[in-house]
Amino acid sequence: MSTQTLSIVIPAYNEGPTIHHILNKVKAVVLKGDIRKEVIIVNDCSKDNTEEAILTYKAANPDLPISYYKHEVNQGKGAALHTGIKKATGDYVIIQDADLEYDPNEYNILLQPILDGFADVVFGTRFMGGNPHRILFFWHSIGNRWLTTLSNMLTNLNLTDMETCYKLFKREFIQSLELNEKRFGFEPEVTAKISRVPKIRIYEVGISYYGRTYEEGKKIGWKDGFRAIWCILKYNLWKK
Repeated sequence: MSTQTLSIVIPAYNEGPTIHHILNKVKAVVLKGDIRKEVIIVNDCSKDNTEEAILTYKAANPDLPISYYKHEVNQGKGAALHTGIKKATGDYVIIQDADLEYDPNEYNILLQPILDGFADVVFGTRFMGGNPHRILFFWHSIGNRWLTTLSNMLTNLNLTDMETCYKLFKREFIQSLELNEKRFGFEPEVTAKISRVPKIRIYEVGISYYGRTYEEGKKIGWKDGFRAIWCILKYNLWKK
């Protein structure tokens, strides 16, 4: 079997103090079989030392293949993901936040249904399985479940965590989509559009979650929740 590649797309905004931690975790992961890693970082016009931290890390770790891109104007997480997805060359693409909320050691868990020949897309759910979860915001969890339910009603999927960061795709599927949302509307948009791909096979696996407080750098807010509702309706009912 020829060597396959997992493209790890990391959007980054003002993550200078911590981005080396997530890159260390990515570097340490040993992927199953003959799969290697390709790391694509998109700096969304950070105002801190994110660029310096990334370039310093890249120079000090030549054994981790890192491709670095930056936006000259801040456009939002979704826009950074669009850039990273377009640049991906691997057989599979996974979204990885630059913070420490999700654990790269679980890449193999997400890859397994694809490697076994069952799946084309795998969502990592925070609401299923026995992995550790940090206890944080009650209304966030209620909001996530409500958004997932609304999304499921319109996509006819039975996901438990539509808003999860960890989504792994066969590259040809994710690059075939025309994605528009520049901020946190990426999640409902990509879910709606991937659900309409003919004969697509979508799986879920349980993952852990090490959530951050706002003091620790969490960025999503209540306005993003309302935008998510709009995106669920827009990309399912009007199917743009």
